[in-house]
Amino acid sequence: MLDRQEPHPLAPLTADEITDVRQILDAADVLRGTTRFSYLGLVEPAKVDLARHERDGSAVARWARALLLDVATGEAHDVRVDLGERAVRSITAIDGEHGQVPVLGEEHDVVREVMAADEGWRAALEKRGITDPAHVYLAALSAGRFESVPDGGRRMVRVLAHWRPDPSTMVWAHPVDGLVAYVDLIAREVVEIVDTGVLPIPRESGDYDDPAVSGPPRTTQRPIEITQPEGPSFTLTDGVLSWENWHVRLGYDMREGLVLHQVGFTDGGELRPVVHRASVAEMVVPYADPGPIRFWQNYFDTGEYQLGRLANSLELGCDCLGEITYLDATVADGRGEPTTIANAICVHEEDAGVLWKHTDPANGSRQTRRQRRLVISFFTTVGNYDYGFYWYLYLDGTIELECKATGVVFTAYYDERIAPHASKIAPELAAPYHQHLFNVRLDMAVDGDVNAVDEVEVARMPMGEGNPFGNAFTRSVRRLASEREAQRMAAPERGRAWHIVNPQRRNRLGDETGYALIPQGQPTLLADERSAIHGRAAFATKHLWVTRHDETERYPAGDLVNQSPAHAGLPQFAEDDRDLDGADLVVWHTFGLTHFPRPEDWPVMPVDSCGFTLKPAGFFDRNPTLDVPAPSGDHCHRGGA
Repeated sequence: MLDRQEPHPLAPLTADEITDVRQILDAADVLRGTTRFSYLGLVEPAKVDLARHERDGSAVARWARALLLDVATGEAHDVRVDLGERAVRSITAIDGEHGQVPVLGEEHDVVREVMAADEGWRAALEKRGITDPAHVYLAALSAGRFESVPDGGRRMVRVLAHWRPDPSTMVWAHPVDGLVAYVDLIAREVVEIVDTGVLPIPRESGDYDDPAVSGPPRTTQRPIEITQPEGPSFTLTDGVLSWENWHVRLGYDMREGLVLHQVGFTDGGELRPVVHRASVAEMVVPYADPGPIRFWQNYFDTGEYQLGRLANSLELGCDCLGEITYLDATVADGRGEPTTIANAICVHEEDAGVLWKHTDPANGSRQTRRQRRLVISFFTTVGNYDYGFYWYLYLDGTIELECKATGVVFTAYYDERIAPHASKIAPELAAPYHQHLFNVRLDMAVDGDVNAVDEVEVARMPMGEGNPFGNAFTRSVRRLASEREAQRMAAPERGRAWHIVNPQRRNRLGDETGYALIPQGQPTLLADERSAIHGRAAFATKHLWVTRHDETERYPAGDLVNQSPAHAGLPQFAEDDRDLDGADLVVWHTFGLTHFPRPEDWPVMPVDSCGFTLKPAGFFDRNPTLDVPAPSGDHCHRGGA
């Protein structure tokens, strides 16, 4: 065997390593012909081991984690493999009562086979005038977990139908409503069909690429060309991206997608850490229709479907514009073989408007500087919706995440039954109200691993002594001392933000260095506190959680989200109420969209976006962009009197 260059301890598994994992498991007699890989990814090293490697090059054991499912028996296992020693280190059985491994791509094919052969399903379709099941598109969807519907730990999905008269039909325009099936994927049987009665199938086309729907293309747009004749200002070497003063190591995981490691900013010749690891660790899409057909619609797109494995291959001029660098992502397919998502990650820089500007009336100085940002992004498609995740790094030390939602809204038949919980978006067509709630996991490292979190907000002052004219206001600062105390809601009316500070590092004014997490403060989970989804998606009930760092605490809704029980994830992580003041901290931030669909969202939805900002707050001694040069060239005309 040829020698391979050892990857960095945080580098994603290579295609060769994915192949090695399968070979090691095969040699250890772990795999059967019916074994499938639901997940395969890197077991990231402990911080202490990583620090030693960074300091003196010490070797770090390279481990992989595989979630395996036997599609014949339903048996599932969590397996750890030592790639260096080519050994299986642990095999842990997964009890279905505590959740199922993520949905497999091939299970959608299983559903189609099972449903096509089921007499009850065919009869339900025939009642609706559909005699050929091939003319129905089936959406096999995560089943959730409800006490009123015992499943005995079985691996289940629920199935909704859409009429598809032709393979090219945009099916979301034609829901076959009043009908849902409950399918056991291992037994390969329909457990239950819920049929509340025949409803008309909306017939108006939703084929937005059909000129009969969209109309003729516009001819009014002139080209916009974005060029960098000398190339981009960033470099990318062995996974490390350097741009201006920023340094970040890029990672990728088939569950989380894009991961940012070791985000740091060079200041005065010193590379100062800001974030050790950042990822979108979970997202949930809960729907508001309480009826018997769709009450269960609550999708965890990260934990149940693994949005990283569903990433798009991006196209120049369509998804990214300008001087673009693309990176491929390598993930495992269901049989544990490596598969490459070409152009999965897009890296480019953009002009971002005015950075700072001043025209001084005293000395006549006129100065303007342009802002730039580095963009690191990927796009993924989960069923009917498409999501773009855009990390922005700015010249002034700001970090921003923007999550973009587009695609096609989920649909139903519109009548008085669903009207209180859905928008009418086309004749006979409803789009139920829903939310898109994201949770980002920020393993913070502001000037090192010893951090604390302060809640900072405005404070009004009553007129009186010390404020005789009533114009005064101030701000309040409160340190969040423990994990329970650090479960917080945003308060836009108070300008509430959370400052992650380093108690051991001071700026030149004597204040703790820090970064401020600035939330958008949109609604959190709206489902009732007694609901099943409230228990399973407890992370989405608070804008902020802060926990002490623990290598095993990675996912805010728990490790096994598919058919998970209540209270997994962050509620368990924070149960011991550990002290947070001056510790290695993980900040978890929930944000998102509450979507009341508009007619303008049909038949395809313009991008809606949400996110948050991390802004330096005392991290620097002064404006860190004073050295940014003035604009030059043809783009900045300096004429005038």
